[in-house]
Amino acid sequence: MRMNVSAEPAGADLRPLSARSVVLSLLLGTHPPELPVKDLVRLVEPFGVGGSTLRAALSRMTAAGDLRRTDDAVYGLSERLLARQSRQDEAVRPRTRAWHGDWEMLVVTATGRGPAERADLRTRLAALRLAELREGVWLRPANLARPLPGDLTDTAQSYTARPDRPARELASALWPLATWAATARTLLARAAVARLPPDRFTVFAAAVRHLLTDPVLPPDLLPADWPGDELRTAYAHYRAELGEDYRTEPGEPTGHPAD
Repeated sequence: MRMNVSAEPAGADLRPLSARSVVLSLLLGTHPPELPVKDLVRLVEPFGVGGSTLRAALSRMTAAGDLRRTDDAVYGLSERLLARQSRQDEAVRPRTRAWHGDWEMLVVTATGRGPAERADLRTRLAALRLAELREGVWLRPANLARPLPGDLTDTAQSYTARPDRPARELASALWPLATWAATARTLLARAAVARLPPDRFTVFAAAVRHLLTDPVLPPDLLPADWPGDELRTAYAHYRAELGEDYRTEPGEPTGHPAD
């Protein structure tokens, strides 16, 4: 039976496939992220993307700066999307460290910024898995093994903090943990019944987007039966499945769902 993704709850964020999303997904899952046209033609076919549609999409994506093309008809991710590949890789395999009760705190100090600059900064801080306590004050448990980008010092100051508020209570106030977990379980349930390649691709594309918003909190601060690791494991199995389905030569890359 074909999965009816149109009936999916909004929280699961299942989007229809497009030639662009399929191409980006394949390249985002490739290291290094480049593929010849002949391989792309073969890889997109199971998702209902024909050769002429693919070539038109490749032309548009190159013109838009999503892709770069070499003289021998090999397409690769642009510099901008290489950063996105790194974020998605980290979403699936976040690097953590032991947590001893400290919190990262970032206080925005820059003034005179326009709406676009403020929105861009908020997006960057959320991508770093920080949450906004109040306007200009962002924090999270200090359990991630990653430095803050150096250029943030131009707009914010960072501190190590020990909030008086109980850590579990504070985490629940900063992140909608119950909502996140419910959406993850919906995606896992849909992945379990999806059989056709487009259906599975769509579900796991939504799973990657959802994992990008996982706060990756210390286990002591999470609700019972937190499904984050289960969703990551399901996605890892999907990538292995893609590798088996589409590999014709040793070392051929696997796919990685994209927007």
